[in-house]
Amino acid sequence: MATFLYRLGRFAFRRRRYVALVWVALLFLAGFGAASASTPSASSFSMPGTEAQKAFDLLEERFPGGSADGATARIVFKAPAGKSMNDPAGKAEVNKVVAELPKGSKQVASVTDPYQANAVSKDGSTAYISVKYKVNGMALEDSDREALEDSGKAAQKAGLTVEIGGDALQAKPETGSGEIIGVVIAGIVLMITFGSLIAAGLPLITAIIGVGIGVSTITALANVLDLGNTTSTLASMIGLAVGIDYALFIVSRYRAELREGREREEAIGRAVGTAGSAVVFAGLTVVIALCGLAVVNIPMLTKMGVAAAGTVVIAVLIALTLIPAVLGFAGKRVFGRRTRRKMEAGTAEATPAETKPNMGTRWSSFVLRRPIWVLLAGVIGLGAIAIPAASLEMGLPDDGSQPTSTTQRRAYDTLSDGFGPGFNGPLMIVVDGAGASGGAQAAADRTSATIKKLPDVAEVMAPALNKAGDTATITVIPKSKPSSTETEDLVQSIRDAGKDIKSETKAEVLVTGATAMNIDFSQRMNDALLPYLALVVGLAFLLLMVVFRSVLVPLKAALGFLLSVVAALGAVVAVFQWGWLGGLFGVENPGPIMSMMPIFMVGVVFGLAMDYEVFLVTRMREAFVHGERPGQAIVTGFRHGARVVTAAAVIMIAVFSGFIGASDQMIKMIGFALAIAVFFDAFVVRMAIVPAVLALLGAKAWWLPGWLNKILPNVDVEGEGLKAHAAKASDGDDDRELTRV
Repeated sequence: MATFLYRLGRFAFRRRRYVALVWVALLFLAGFGAASASTPSASSFSMPGTEAQKAFDLLEERFPGGSADGATARIVFKAPAGKSMNDPAGKAEVNKVVAELPKGSKQVASVTDPYQANAVSKDGSTAYISVKYKVNGMALEDSDREALEDSGKAAQKAGLTVEIGGDALQAKPETGSGEIIGVVIAGIVLMITFGSLIAAGLPLITAIIGVGIGVSTITALANVLDLGNTTSTLASMIGLAVGIDYALFIVSRYRAELREGREREEAIGRAVGTAGSAVVFAGLTVVIALCGLAVVNIPMLTKMGVAAAGTVVIAVLIALTLIPAVLGFAGKRVFGRRTRRKMEAGTAEATPAETKPNMGTRWSSFVLRRPIWVLLAGVIGLGAIAIPAASLEMGLPDDGSQPTSTTQRRAYDTLSDGFGPGFNGPLMIVVDGAGASGGAQAAADRTSATIKKLPDVAEVMAPALNKAGDTATITVIPKSKPSSTETEDLVQSIRDAGKDIKSETKAEVLVTGATAMNIDFSQRMNDALLPYLALVVGLAFLLLMVVFRSVLVPLKAALGFLLSVVAALGAVVAVFQWGWLGGLFGVENPGPIMSMMPIFMVGVVFGLAMDYEVFLVTRMREAFVHGERPGQAIVTGFRHGARVVTAAAVIMIAVFSGFIGASDQMIKMIGFALAIAVFFDAFVVRMAIVPAVLALLGAKAWWLPGWLNKILPNVDVEGEGLKAHAAKASDGDDDRELTRV
């Protein structure tokens, strides 16, 4: 592989104008496709195989036009002190809102009058209007949300307190601010790392080009492939992260080769042949992690993972072709002016970074002297931070987790005060009475009577039959809030009772609704976590065994990653579930950890962790293969790679930390989790535990059984084959050989 990539790098360098033109053309084509594509609709969210999804599908079939998965909203009214919502003035204001809502949006499917639906609290202080939309929250236009938000302004002027909750106010995810902050910080870090504006700008520009092509392609294909709005968000975040990392690796190696006195074309060939090999395999680990999301069996997540993986592939291709081409235009301006003058003068000081001990050299030398203490400190420290992970509770946040400054949170609290916390998460019971003995009505009545006897039930509404009379729906109000374990237990109790009803009446009882869907989603995430970890870590272990031709190094990489992830989960639980240091991070209402966060964190952090592992340890392996002692190889790897890996990690931590300041609890949690996980993995695992383990293992770290050595393909990541190739290959041969390959 190293020889092929060496030829590819030199080819891109010599044909830089054509290579750059191809990538610019691809960017324009993707941009044109995105601009000419119709506005993407919100993708349908489904969880095949779950009871909640089965009930939704049945509702769509038996209640046509009922918009089972449509967005919902609740407009909550609270009367002034000493007055009641049953007063004529209050009733008049509410009735005006009921009459005006359908006129404000074409997507409104139904509006429920609180005085006819018994939606007024017993003390008369609170009332709410239920609004049902024809489409889900992500498909609503801004005008629909504005009409909803404006609906209660007249009532507010009349003295009523009006708050609005529900997923209808769920805005499309906004991107840009966090990424802009990340790009700015990335530029600063790159300037400090390289000391050259050109060298600092190359990774940023090429990463942005890659993200532009990837996201534009996703936008162009959004309607055809039913891609959700969040797909491009994940793709842009991952694409920006790995795009900067991969370009950083290539540019850093190119500068090192120039410092050793090689001509520019030879330097770029060697940079792509060695660092490029690390980029290819690091990219493959990220692709494996993202495509592995298919294990969860949720179509939306699968599409998000595959789309993001496509962006990673683009980032790899750009690193191998566009970076060499742009470096050809940059010349020796990848160095600062002072370094260029010294190199042109041919002074010995032209290579200070390669000859003088740097921070990486000093740190690795310290680890070699105290490997056991460094290993114990790293493992015990991360182990202690990981302890809270044993108390992990997963769920999906509701309006109760929103900041108190939002109308959604105030509506949630007002409903809880007036009616009870369970009114914020009603359960929908679907009774399929087709073929039931006694008919659907009898089965529904039996179900309703059974549910009333269960604990934690506040109210059971009368069953409502469809026109065909074969299916009924029953609304159940729990006593506890939607995200509580009591409500989860109630859902399970209803499902258990439904099994008995089915055996006696042949009527199928299904529990659905937003709360039940969240519970099923959390369970699906929980069930998929271990298989996902096994798949991703297992495949990556095999891949790294091919890269390093070792059994112990990939095993150490996988175990170190698991340690950093569990420690990060522990930190997330401590802050967001227990509330430790909650004020520092703006956590107002600690609660369950978002269900998707652990798997999402595993996929993203695993890819970045393997980037750092491959780049850092490949330099050690390269030095060892070229004859250095195991301890000296560790020092060499740190001298060349520690600065680059540190810069890459700092950039990623800055990008992810930018999301901690978001008002949305989910975004805040994801930003914190990814930032702390990258910190643990890069600075504790890769920078401390990895060299300590390698120092203790010595030459045994690179041991591979003879029979396995014969089976595994030799991909020559270290570039051993480049020596023989450089001795006999001519420039013309390179072009012909590349064409044949």
